[in-house]
Amino acid sequence: MAEQERMVEAILFATAEPVTIRELEARMPHGCDPAEAIVYLRKRYEGRGVNVMKIGDAWAIRTAADLGFLMQKETVETRKLSRAAIETLAIIAYHQPVTRAEIEEIRGVSVSRGTVDQLLELEWIRFGRRKMTPGRPVTFVVTQSFLDHFGLENARDLPGLKELRAAGLLENRPPPGTLPGPDTEEGDESAEGQSELFED
Repeated sequence: MAEQERMVEAILFATAEPVTIRELEARMPHGCDPAEAIVYLRKRYEGRGVNVMKIGDAWAIRTAADLGFLMQKETVETRKLSRAAIETLAIIAYHQPVTRAEIEEIRGVSVSRGTVDQLLELEWIRFGRRKMTPGRPVTFVVTQSFLDHFGLENARDLPGLKELRAAGLLENRPPPGTLPGPDTEEGDESAEGQSELFED
């Protein structure tokens, strides 16, 4: 098992993209158990500068979340998303699977083809299953690349409204035109709150 750990470690270290158990099995000698090796490897990296992280259904070695500030100089921002793209991405992340019509209903404005194309090009969203409703509209969901970029195992790990406020990403007052109440305090589906998440 120690040797299998070393093999998994080598593959994860050398591969930029997250790797699934099936892909590990295909690369390793017959009879190896990469899933078990991952369990031991993950424990060995606990508390270290890098961690073995699950991203969707795959695995990767990534910088420990609390040390991300050290990597700021290595982070190159190649493109800044428009506000429309940020809001659209946030809605998809929090409401997936969601149709274009549902995105437009939440945002209150139409979604341009360019906005969706930009997110598809970044590989942060992809087409999901068609809804079993009249017209069978296509849905959108976030991708593994999106989860990897934001250090999430799955979309359920997205912060809620209280967490966003605690992190200082939201003001402690309701959006204009709304009244304070249970929905504004507890709900985490505010488009304004979601868009703020991706602006930092």
